[in-house]
Amino acid sequence: MTQPFTVACIQTTTGPDVAANLAQTSALIRDAHRSGARLIVLPEVVNILDMDRVALAKKVAVEADDVSLAAFCALAAELGVWLLVGSLVLRHETALNAEGNPRFANRSFLIGDDGLVRNRYTKIHLFDVDLGNGESYHESSAYEPGDQAVLAETPWGRLGITICYDLRFPHLYRQLAQAGARFLSIPSAFARPSGKAHWHVLMRARAIENGCFVFAAAQCGDHGAGRLTYGHSLIVDPWGEILADGGQETGYILADINPAQVDEVRRKIPSLMHDRPYSGL
Repeated sequence: MTQPFTVACIQTTTGPDVAANLAQTSALIRDAHRSGARLIVLPEVVNILDMDRVALAKKVAVEADDVSLAAFCALAAELGVWLLVGSLVLRHETALNAEGNPRFANRSFLIGDDGLVRNRYTKIHLFDVDLGNGESYHESSAYEPGDQAVLAETPWGRLGITICYDLRFPHLYRQLAQAGARFLSIPSAFARPSGKAHWHVLMRARAIENGCFVFAAAQCGDHGAGRLTYGHSLIVDPWGEILADGGQETGYILADINPAQVDEVRRKIPSLMHDRPYSGL
C-alpha cells in the first residue's frame, strides 16, 4: 500500500472531433508511460468538447458503445498502466429530456492495468453559473447528475473520484477522506476567469484539509465557440505543496508519489480525527 509510484496528469485541448481527440490523448498516454507513469490521469470531457449540444448528441454513445472507452481500456491493458479517464461525455442510459431524447452523462472511469473498468463515477454537482463576463454555463439543462460518491481501490491506496465543479463542495472530499481516501482525482475543464482566481487555491485546500494527494488533470486552450479553459494541471501533496503544474500548453506532468507521506501529514495534523458534531445553526 505504501509503495512509491509515478503519476502523470495529461493536459489536452479537446475539440469536437472524437477521433482526433482520441489520437491526441492516446499519444500523450504512451509518452507518459515511457516516462515511467504507473497511474495516468486524463482531464474532464476528454472524448469531446462541443458547445453545440445538437451536434454533440449525434456524436456520443451510451457507455457500452463508446469508442473512446473501449480504446482506453485496450491501451491500459497493452501498456500495463492504471488509467483514470477524467470523464467522457456519454448518452445517459435512462434519463430523457422534455423532447424525449437522451440526456448526457459526465462520467469518470478507473481502468485497471488489465484493461477492465474497476469503478465509474457520474458527476454529482453540475456547473450552472453566470461568470458575469458573457460566459454562462447550465449543465443541468442537458446533463443528468450522479448521486453516488465513489471510493476506488488502487495498488497504492484508496482513490476518491470526483469531477471539476465538485471541487467547490468540500464536504464531499471530507467524506471521501473519512472513508479512507488517500488520493483525490479532480479532472477538470475549468473556465479561465474562475481558474485564474480559484484553481490553485481550491486544489491546495482540498489536499491540505484532508491530508490527501490531489491529481487534477485539466483541459487547456481554445476549444472553439468561445470556450476557453485554464489549463494548469496540478499534482499536489498532502501538505499542500504543488509537485507539478502543467501551465497552459498540451502535454503531461509527472510526479513521484510516496503514499507514506499521507500518514506522516495526518500524524502531524490529525484533523480527520477531530471532527465533532455540533448544533445551533
